[in-house]
Amino acid sequence: MSATAPDAEQTRLAYSGRLMPDRQLLMFRNQGWAFAQRRIARGASVRSLPLAASQLEDVAIISGGAQHDLFDYVSRNRVAGLLILHRGQVIQEHYEFGNDAHTPWISMSIAKSISTTLLGAALRDGLIRSLDDQLTRYLPVLKSTGYDGVTLRQLLQMTSGLSWNETHSRASTERRNMLELQIAQRPGCVLDYLTSRPRIAEPGTEWVYGTGDAHIVGVLLRAVTGAWLSDYLAEKIWSRIGMEHDATWWLEAPDALEVAGSGINATLRDYARFGEFFRTGGIVDGASILPENWLRDATSPRVIAGKRVDYGYMWWPVAGRDGSFTEGAFSARGIFGQYLYINPARELVIVSLSARAKPRFSEGILDNDFFNSVADALR
Repeated sequence: MSATAPDAEQTRLAYSGRLMPDRQLLMFRNQGWAFAQRRIARGASVRSLPLAASQLEDVAIISGGAQHDLFDYVSRNRVAGLLILHRGQVIQEHYEFGNDAHTPWISMSIAKSISTTLLGAALRDGLIRSLDDQLTRYLPVLKSTGYDGVTLRQLLQMTSGLSWNETHSRASTERRNMLELQIAQRPGCVLDYLTSRPRIAEPGTEWVYGTGDAHIVGVLLRAVTGAWLSDYLAEKIWSRIGMEHDATWWLEAPDALEVAGSGINATLRDYARFGEFFRTGGIVDGASILPENWLRDATSPRVIAGKRVDYGYMWWPVAGRDGSFTEGAFSARGIFGQYLYINPARELVIVSLSARAKPRFSEGILDNDFFNSVADALR
């Protein structure tokens, strides 16, 4: 376990979108956060990412009624690293702001999608009986709280029914309250806060995006595996699929639980390796570590209370340019422009790591338009 330099005020300013670019770049390169971290260990061998014979030098991007190119996307979206894999081979790799293939970069909420993948592995391992079990079967501490009566599936879909506001830039929201608890670095304080929130809807009836529900996934994984999330991730995936570097994961306190909803730091190429692992069905040593049909179930839109919700098990389905989901594309994404896009039909993985000025999209070219344009160029 290692810790970053404690800098509470810089962390608050980063989440508020109130850092100048030079300071923000240092933060995103994994310096200055006010959180302890734990190592995610790589294995002994490295999976190569071979260069394709033909490189994607440019692409026509249709977005906002205008045509753009690759150079617009990288510059306007403040992209620090871009890697595109087609059929497992690199067709585009580019770095900005002094980054290179060895630079760790914060992925923010991409951690949510990795955490739910670990829950799928635990289900395959038999540590969880069914996603339709209630959380209290595995976490008795949740009895008589707002999570009492919530199933694992409802948690994965963020339909727990508990109150939450994810706005990062306003200090009074639940997400910012959780951030203050992360900064405090006291074991268990995040769970105490999450279980104190009121229920605003019956479980399964309303979708509310929230890092709080993702944290409960981490609490659940710790309970059923008996391992820290970083260690379980290393054991099941990171050390076995040819990662080039160790990664790290934010902790709620030194020697305590990972923040399952955020805070994995890894290199561009290793994010791409994870994307390729997931695209191909979670294959490790010739067999999938995930339940049958997990990829489909985790990444498809849902109908909740009669309305379609473009959210799976903390993965985001991505519609094609025609508005359909026929290609089964999806993404993991984090604030300030961190994306892992996967299109199984096109055998395509795109990692785009950015340093945008604000947590939510506020400038540049829509990332899904870029992803769809690349997919169309590979038809």
